[in-house]
Amino acid sequence: MDQLLHSDHENERIVLGLLNSVDRDGDRSQRHIAADLGIALGLVNAYLKRCVKKGLVKVHDAPARRYAYYLTPQGFAEKSRLTVQYLSDSFSFFRIAKSDCARTFEAARAAGFTRLVLAGRSDLAEIAILCAVEASVTVVAVVDPRADEARFLGVEVFKSYAEITERFDAVIVTDVTRARLSYDIAFAACGGGRVLAPALLGLRPAVRTEGAA
Repeated sequence: MDQLLHSDHENERIVLGLLNSVDRDGDRSQRHIAADLGIALGLVNAYLKRCVKKGLVKVHDAPARRYAYYLTPQGFAEKSRLTVQYLSDSFSFFRIAKSDCARTFEAARAAGFTRLVLAGRSDLAEIAILCAVEASVTVVAVVDPRADEARFLGVEVFKSYAEITERFDAVIVTDVTRARLSYDIAFAACGGGRVLAPALLGLRPAVRTEGAA
C-alpha cells in the first residue's frame, strides 16, 4: 500500500485531512472519510492503518460491526504541526496567525494578563511579538529548550520557566512543531488557567486517553 502514498506534499495533505476528519467525528465510516477527502476508499484504509501504526490514531469496536477512531495525544500534536505547516506554505498564514494572536491577546487581557511569555521560538512567535505592541501586552520572554540564541527579536530566550527572572502573568503557546508538549510543560510550570494558545494550533485543555474509549 505504501506505493499508493504519493509525494510528500500530497501525503501530508491526506494525513492532515484524515486527522481532521477523525477529530471531528471518529464514528464516521471510511467511505464517508473517502468522500470528504476526495480519495479512494482503499487509500483511506491504507492511511488509517499507517496512522494507527504510528500511534496517531486509536481504534475500538463500535456497534453494527463497525470501528470508531480517535486521535491520541501524538495525533493531536501531528495535526497541529501539519496545520501550521500547511498554512505556512500558503499566503494566508500571516493573516490567520495575526488574527489568532490578536484574539489570544484579547483573551489574555480580559483575564488580567498583560505580561506574557511565549512557549516556542517560531514564525508564530515572531508574529506574536509583532502583534504584542498593538494589543497593549508585553512579551517578557520566550521559552524554548531547543533554542541556542539568547535573544529573539529583542526578547530574551530561556530554556525553562525557572530561568525567567521577570514577573509574568501567563504563557502563550507558539511552538508549532511540538505544541502539545510545550503546552504540557507550561501547564506544569504555571497552571492551566495561565496557559493560552492561538486557535490555529488546535490545542485543547485535555485529550481523550485510551481508557476513555
